Amino acid sequence: MKIKEEFKKLIPALSVEEYKQLEENCLAEGIRESIITWNGYIIDGHNRYEIATKHDLKYESIDKNFDSEEDVKEWMICNQFGRRNLSNYQRSVLALELESVFSARAKVNLSESGKGCLISDKVDTKKELAKIASVGHDTIAKVKKIQATATPEVKAKLSTGEVSINQVYQDIKKEEKREIQIEKKKEYEERVETVTKNEFKVDIFNTVNKFRVIYADPAWSYNDKQDTPQLGGAAKHYDTMSVSEICNLPVNEISEKDSVLFLWVTSPLLEDAFTVIKSWGFKYKTSFVWDKVKHNMGHYNSVRHEMLLIATKGSCTPDNKTLYDSVQSIERNDNHSEKPIEFLNIIDNLYNYGNKLEMFCRNIKKDKWYGWGNEI
Repeated sequence: MKIKEEFKKLIPALSVEEYKQLEENCLAEGIRESIITWNGYIIDGHNRYEIATKHDLKYESIDKNFDSEEDVKEWMICNQFGRRNLSNYQRSVLALELESVFSARAKVNLSESGKGCLISDKVDTKKELAKIASVGHDTIAKVKKIQATATPEVKAKLSTGEVSINQVYQDIKKEEKREIQIEKKKEYEERVETVTKNEFKVDIFNTVNKFRVIYADPAWSYNDKQDTPQLGGAAKHYDTMSVSEICNLPVNEISEKDSVLFLWVTSPLLEDAFTVIKSWGFKYKTSFVWDKVKHNMGHYNSVRHEMLLIATKGSCTPDNKTLYDSVQSIERNDNHSEKPIEFLNIIDNLYNYGNKLEMFCRNIKKDKWYGWGNEI
């Protein structure tokens, strides 16, 4: 008898225990099932033939008639579905072999004629394969990705059930995301190396740049009697803006579809901050609290903290999974509203590629960061 590797590889391999059990059965009871061939090539019974040859056991054979190799492969795969207790991974791999058969010849529905389980080209191939294999169509899609990417060692573990389809698929997706991030970071670093110092100063109303990371410390107006140039407050130190003016800044237009916003706000204006976040096209996620350590005046308590709200647009989770403490205790200096550089360092570490913009800044503090603000 002849063995064609292209046929043999269609048969899911037996585990060591399964093969041992089959061998013991054959030695005890003989080769009870006929070995099936096509044109002299084994298409069912590779393991039985191997055991028979090893132990010089008698066997019978039946030669079946098929019109083509594609017909043979289809019959072999569908025969395995009916005869073996296969895992979802093995069933999916067999179904994908059927997909290869479909693409190798014109798709016609032969189910009613009893010749096999091929499907017509008028149906969703992925769903039909899932139906034939008795698995979910998303499982077929995941296994297709696994077959194209995973190592032989991982595939072997899938066959024995040591790892799950979903576990391997998620590992592959994570690795792909990591590789994309590495490539994007490389492209970003190559690009910003060509930007001069002055080009990092941008006009957000007239820029072609899109920003993945935006860090903003708005010129909030507190609208109280202290907030005047004559008496003190924020307006004494810089031009303030109303909430509507801040909302109308073109942040949505200059941010990437997948981007992150870090927005400074004090307790009295916390409610307004969420209006700004929404108008800029972002969705609130969480926050940092800056514990300034030193006492500061307030109407109801000693206000010694500010909040750095984090919001995202699209999908923009950190590249680095380091979890920083949500409360950062850093003693403030005497410059009005000046924020500690430590927060920029944290952001730089969390997001290690993409254009980064600091809004309302007085100077560009970080290398490769863009800046916008009256004072620059």
